[in-house]
Amino acid sequence: MRTARPSPPEDLTARALIRDAAIVHFARDGFRKTSLRAIATTAGVSASLVVHHFGSKERLRAECDEFVIGNMLATAHDKASPAGLQAVIQSYLANPAEYEVDVAYLSRAISEETAAGQNFVDTIVDETEAIIRAGIADGSMNPSSDPRAEAVLITMTSLAMMTMTSHLARALGFEGRGLGQETMRRLALPSVELYTHGLYTDETVLNITRNALSATPEPASVPGAEPMPAREYSRREDTR
Repeated sequence: MRTARPSPPEDLTARALIRDAAIVHFARDGFRKTSLRAIATTAGVSASLVVHHFGSKERLRAECDEFVIGNMLATAHDKASPAGLQAVIQSYLANPAEYEVDVAYLSRAISEETAAGQNFVDTIVDETEAIIRAGIADGSMNPSSDPRAEAVLITMTSLAMMTMTSHLARALGFEGRGLGQETMRRLALPSVELYTHGLYTDETVLNITRNALSATPEPASVPGAEPMPAREYSRREDTR
């Protein structure tokens, strides 16, 4: 992992340097193991200046959470349109190191089940559901039997890439490179192909699943589920 986090030239104030150093340490070492002294050393300032700006490690962590999550949510908004998605993909492939620390930070927050990590996951699920519903409404996405559940599946699949980067890279033959350029280039087309064309060539498995569900007693309530007649969300032959 990088030992420094890239920031815009206009954001190189002492406070920003401390924040960026803290993000690197929290991502690499975890919140509990990171000391204010270590952050101060990395930022090139005194420990007393860290306390002066932030008061405590908890308040510093809160500002780091807000900064990183704000950046990642802005990126998620960019992905909501084809042009935005293309720009994000090109930016990442051109310079994946620019995102490395933020991704590692969020991975740590999610795996440690911090409040910030939970908030990020919940927000991404909500954003994804909104995108799915909008896509269904404008005809750019296939109808779904349960948009909320679909949003959860997509989000968890995406977040698994953040929290299991070493396994992901190793499985693709790029051990030690994490979500680097080679890994992302290898994943880009297959992931979009899966969402665009699906996996199965017919509805055999879908029908088996429907029949199995029909033969099983339904729970008293399923939060957020919106059952839809099969004919309304089955993929039609003319859309293949």
